[in-house]
Amino acid sequence: MGADSSPLLPDPRSDWARLDRAARDAAYDNNAAVPDAAAQAALRNTASAAYRAAYPRALDIPYAPAPRTAFDLYPAADPAAPCLVFIHGGYWQRNSRELFACFAEGTAAAGWSVAMPGHTLAPEASLTRIVDEIGLALDWLAAHGPAHGIAGPLVLAGWSAGAHLAAMQLHHPAVVAGLAISGVYELGPIRDTGLNEALSLTDAQVAELSPLRLPVVGKPLAIAYGTAERPALVHDARAFHALRSAHHAPGPLLPVARAEHFSILNELRRPGGTLVRAALDLIQGKQA
Repeated sequence: MGADSSPLLPDPRSDWARLDRAARDAAYDNNAAVPDAAAQAALRNTASAAYRAAYPRALDIPYAPAPRTAFDLYPAADPAAPCLVFIHGGYWQRNSRELFACFAEGTAAAGWSVAMPGHTLAPEASLTRIVDEIGLALDWLAAHGPAHGIAGPLVLAGWSAGAHLAAMQLHHPAVVAGLAISGVYELGPIRDTGLNEALSLTDAQVAELSPLRLPVVGKPLAIAYGTAERPALVHDARAFHALRSAHHAPGPLLPVARAEHFSILNELRRPGGTLVRAALDLIQGKQA
């Protein structure tokens, strides 16, 4: 994927103090920004239900005691194949792993295993706890994955809030590389939006859980965004890649032309899609 040739819209956060609450909310409102967001979600949910029905052998496997702390596993024929560990999005407070099963299709077609962990949602869990739960999921997969036919290298991926969680756990010793799709990497402005009603972010959490404020992890990380995304997310992706590049951390910046926040995942579902190829390249040592 080459450089993004589309115009870069201004980052609304550059004039954040002068925006009212409605404008701040709009800066992160992906559903309102995509006219057919509900229709796309309905198609996704139907396709994911069909995928889970077709591959029911290793679903709903708990990795921790909380109700949502469970895996859906889709092991490849070869236990030594790489495994994409995909974390769903929903601003840490919506959705579930079951609704994203269809996005296993692309890497599964390439011969990979796929593991999809769930996590507790805010406000039941703090963002600190959610990040920790993903760490527990990776601990479990490293220890117990081979018994379920998943013994290959782990590539940690996520979309939207899941991309943030993937970035936060890239350091995990079981993870060899990451794929962050349409993520939020600076939490400060989130506190000034309606999203914070469930999250109740503290100063310490903003400092400790914003990837743009943390030491760079040197493992390969591909950072993808759609060129039709909300500008705040585009600027976060570009800033995160620039930070990593300044510290010589490997991994490409992947602008997906004309994709918005939801359609970008088609490139993970489609065999040979841009995001599938990015995952393959991470393992094959082709990262930029």
